[in-house]
Amino acid sequence: MDTSTPLVELSGVSKRFGGTQALDTVDLELRTGEVHALVGENGAGKSTLGKIVAGLYAPDTGELRVDGEQVSKWDPVRAQRSGVVMIAQELSLVDDLTVLENVFLGVEANTLGVLHRRVAECFETLRALADFDLDASAKVGDLRIADQQKVEIMRALARDARVIVMDEPTSSLTAHETERLHRLIAQLREQGRSIVYVSHFLDAVLEVADTVTIMRDGQRVRTGPVANETKATMVQAMLGRELAVTFPERRPRADASTEPLLVVDGITTETGIEEASLVVRPGEIVGLLGLVGSGRSEIARAIAGADPITAGSITFRGEKCRRWTTRRAIASGLVMVPEDRHAQGLILQRSVRENISLAFLDRFATAGVIRPAAEKKEAGALAEALSMRPPRIGLDIGGLSGGNQQKALLAKWLVGDPAFVILDEPTRGVDIGAKATIYQLVADLADRGVGVLLISSEHEEVLALSSRAYTVSNGRIAGEVDPAVFGVSDLLAHLFSVEQEIGAIA
Repeated sequence: MDTSTPLVELSGVSKRFGGTQALDTVDLELRTGEVHALVGENGAGKSTLGKIVAGLYAPDTGELRVDGEQVSKWDPVRAQRSGVVMIAQELSLVDDLTVLENVFLGVEANTLGVLHRRVAECFETLRALADFDLDASAKVGDLRIADQQKVEIMRALARDARVIVMDEPTSSLTAHETERLHRLIAQLREQGRSIVYVSHFLDAVLEVADTVTIMRDGQRVRTGPVANETKATMVQAMLGRELAVTFPERRPRADASTEPLLVVDGITTETGIEEASLVVRPGEIVGLLGLVGSGRSEIARAIAGADPITAGSITFRGEKCRRWTTRRAIASGLVMVPEDRHAQGLILQRSVRENISLAFLDRFATAGVIRPAAEKKEAGALAEALSMRPPRIGLDIGGLSGGNQQKALLAKWLVGDPAFVILDEPTRGVDIGAKATIYQLVADLADRGVGVLLISSEHEEVLALSSRAYTVSNGRIAGEVDPAVFGVSDLLAHLFSVEQEIGAIA
């Protein structure tokens, strides 16, 4: 196989968004049968670089070549025709269409709008290749985030791409699903395809990639074989300094005699929660531990008032909550940072400042008129405290990196000085440096007496930050564990055994 000519080559590419220099004279070569990782902090430019490769962004300056030929105009349509596709971090699926329809959207074989039978056969072939358990007829809007991410991956495979840009492809997948994806990537590499693997998970980069390009502040620090790197060397190059991610000191378990801040007693919902009970006291960080799809997020949504309960009760701050809604929860001091920041958390066409202040506009208004100075002061202070880069709160939030959007979402719910915070995947799509900031934020909230309910697919986070944790399986609270004595491997063995037991009962 001739690998002398890169499939795609970028030379001296720069890209600016308003006053932000996202990329500064960056070079990149993507070769046949290679997994090329892009790593860097949030805002370093790695996702922007991937989007230029896929034609989603046009470079301001520099050259782009495909198969050695310079391309003057490059957009998603031309990229797809050239065999270049992207699986974006923020999913772009049509909720009202089925899994099959989304996978083949735009490349359907049809007659007068009726899909050919061989489309279903192609779907089965792709599903077997990817080893994904997906129902072709299911509506995408009804799927959990992890399964929607699988649909995006299958959509890229359906286009028979030579170059696939994967931006944080494992951010919502379990460890087992990630392992299967990595096996699929190895198969694609053996077929001579080029994979651009954008990820914050440096252990995964070391496992799956052949080559790594390290980005910092819109510039390429270096490109080289992954075999020459370690996690420590990559972090140092990304940040310009050494950083060992450490967790804050674990808070002691709260005194059992302390009056609870939140009591959830046997709640049941139409979303699959059955007789779930838990207790959180002031200043406690309590984890919900479960496999993806176990019901963790559904329990959180019920507590936050987003999904109505059909049985059981919620007592918050000593008062039993009747007709509990998100509006009542927020007014009472209970807020939730949701898992899906685009669909449930942010308005992408508005500024960072507007998104941060949105849920508590009354704090910045007099007689219904917003006081811009007060709004800017509060939003600016939170953006700085969470190390948003760039910290300019007047920028449209849709143009920021996923990690910086996540920080803005956290800031949005801190504006109201809540008494209780539910954090569902708070570090999803966040780089190694920003994770340390968020971990400290969680500890600081608890130090102020705020109750925290923490959910994360990175089980190490929950075990390290929580003083107590509940295990969740099949929509039920399965039991309580002590995070101080549970390792990740012990936890996974426990969760799988509990899943089997409860599944057998159900």
